[in-house]
Amino acid sequence: MNALIFAAGLGTRLKPLTDTMPKALVPVSGKPLLHHLIDRLKSSVDDAEQLSVVCNIHHFGQQIIDYAAANDNFGIDLRFSDERELLLETGGGMKRALPLFRNSDPVLVHNVDILSNIDLRQFYESHSASTDAVATMLVSQRDTNRYLLFSPATHRLVGWTNIATNEVRSPYPGLNPDDCLRYAFSGIQIVSPQILPLMNDWHGKFSIIDFYLSICDKVPIYCDFRSDLRLLDVGKIDVLAQAEEFVATYIR
Repeated sequence: MNALIFAAGLGTRLKPLTDTMPKALVPVSGKPLLHHLIDRLKSSVDDAEQLSVVCNIHHFGQQIIDYAAANDNFGIDLRFSDERELLLETGGGMKRALPLFRNSDPVLVHNVDILSNIDLRQFYESHSASTDAVATMLVSQRDTNRYLLFSPATHRLVGWTNIATNEVRSPYPGLNPDDCLRYAFSGIQIVSPQILPLMNDWHGKFSIIDFYLSICDKVPIYCDFRSDLRLLDVGKIDVLAQAEEFVATYIR
């Protein structure tokens, strides 16, 4: 299994903790978010040698490198995609990181500050079994103003909408959001190796959602919705207590 951990963000909503540390090292139940995620990834493979992880870094990036070194790189093949000179956002960060993997297997991409009860192995294998998927986005029905739009017939991405402003973005002219499945992105996805050549004309920092919207009429980008999915975005100080309960309930 290949996994890319997005850990380069500034973590501004977690201030003042992130005034002195990266959000990846914010502790939950006595262990940093990064450590929780890597433990989950390790439990998703039969042998740690089957796991290859790339972690992107920016804010207090050296602290992440030092923490990993102090923990023997968690006993896995771990590399870092260095964005300390320029934070590349999700699309640019993915483009920078994907060439660091040693094989052409699909890559599980996971935000470091997302906790979930998803079976990562099953999710990874379900994408790998698809013959045409360029990306599979784990989605939910959480309340938000911004939703991804998917075809009810094919579950392919067709657009995006902001329900507060009625803005619609889609390569399909006249797309009606009411005719689509409307989901929120979870921060967890899987991408196939053929995605990298599609990024050739995209440079520097860019959003992966912007990129997906530019190609979704040409290649299949699917959603994966599960009614039993439980998610928690550990993005704010007042969520840390909930995060400890979440870990105790769904992860331990």
